[in-house]
Parts: sequence; C-alpha cells; structure tokens
Amino acid sequence: MHSAAVTTEGDRIRWAELPGGDPARVYVHGLGATSPLYFAGTAVHPLLAGRRSLLIDLLGHGHSDRPTSFAYTLEDHADALAAALRAAKVTGAEVVAHSMGGAVAVVLAARHPELVSRLVLVDANLDPLTPERGALGSRGIAAYGEEEFLAGGWREVRDRAGEAWWATMRLTGLEALHRSAVHLVRGTAPTMRELLLDLPVPRTFLYPEPDGPFPRAADLEAAGVRVVPVLDCGHTIMLDNPEAFARATAEALA
Repeated sequence: MHSAAVTTEGDRIRWAELPGGDPARVYVHGLGATSPLYFAGTAVHPLLAGRRSLLIDLLGHGHSDRPTSFAYTLEDHADALAAALRAAKVTGAEVVAHSMGGAVAVVLAARHPELVSRLVLVDANLDPLTPERGALGSRGIAAYGEEEFLAGGWREVRDRAGEAWWATMRLTGLEALHRSAVHLVRGTAPTMRELLLDLPVPRTFLYPEPDGPFPRAADLEAAGVRVVPVLDCGHTIMLDNPEAFARATAEALA
C-alpha cells in the first residue's frame, strides 16, 4: 500500500501497487467502490500482467482518507488524483476507469494531459443526469439534501444498494458519497462527453452489450473513440465477466 498527501490539509490518497514496466497503468473505481477489489483480477490477468499498476482509491473512498471539508466535485477528484500520480512519479499513464471513475479520468486527461496517454472507460458517466428519489446509484443519492442524507437517508441507499455494492460503499465517507453523487449527476461544463470528444489520446469505451446500443455512440466513433460492447455482463463488467473484460481491455491497450 502506497499513499500521497493530496490536499493542503494533508489528506491522503492510497493505492495498491504492482511492480512492472512503464508506462504505468492506473485503475480507477466508481462511486462507492474501491479499486483493489474491483480491478485486482484484471491487473494480474495474463493478458495484462507485467505492467506497473496502481489500483487507486479516490479521496473519500476505500483505503483513502475521508475529509469532510473536501467538495468532491469531479474536478476536485481529478486534481487530487493528479497530485497522487505526480507523487508516484507517474506520467503518460494508461488509465482504466469505471463508472464515476471514468468521468474523473476524462476530467483528469483534460486538466492534466501529461499524466494520461490512453483511456479505457468502463460504462462511464458522460452526461448529466436527473436526480430521482428511489433510483439506484448516483441519481438516487443525489436526490437527498446533504443533511437529510447524513441524518439517515444513507440507510435507504444502503438497503437499495444490495449486499455486494454495500460491501464497498460502507467504506466511503458519507459526505464523500453524497457530494460525489451530486457532482457526478450535475456533470461538468463542458460535459464529460464533450471533453472526451476533444481529447487527443487513444480512447476506448466499453459498455454492457445487454444494455443495448450505447447512446450517441456514432458521435464518439466519429471523434475516434472506439465503442465496444462486452457480452454477458452488467454495469460492473470487470466483476460480471472478468475474462471478456480482460480481453477487451488488452485489445484497447494493444
């Protein structure tokens, strides 16, 4: 386990690191998750092993610190991640990022281009969403006010999340979980999709084939983004179909 201070108050991001060659690969989890659990199998898969790999937990999540004074905007997450990568002496990384982590990775590549040489986005958030009470995921969390969420709304979210997601969501600071969801739903300006279209690095977007065609995929492909369906999986592609995910990721990084 490695760590780096990423705020002026000394709050630390932590990551598990596997030794190997450069350029480094950086794995970034989604909302209420943790990279060492979600990506351990991917990082050591025979098609992907041998590269220096950082399985990093965003601030407020997993093994990282959970400051209550941090805003947890996508830009803040990206800047904190950038500080951790610089402390780790990482440049030109291949970034594999899931869900909210994919949104953070797009912002990271836009704001700190020297840190990212290639992006593999895994069913990532690209567009603003509408909060909805009772919905699963960020939309449901963002439908609460922060005080309401902290006072007990989080228990309703826990009960909807189910055992598997709650196993890692419970490690997330409540302020971090709520604020991250609010800002993920709100998105960025320009949007994450618009930022992605303009990035000059190779980009691949993986999505679950059972969900049907990815919205506005033609716009992404016209901008040079490879849009790749993965069979027999849901949103957590790397956990639902590890072998297919490893193959798709290896092809994207070839």
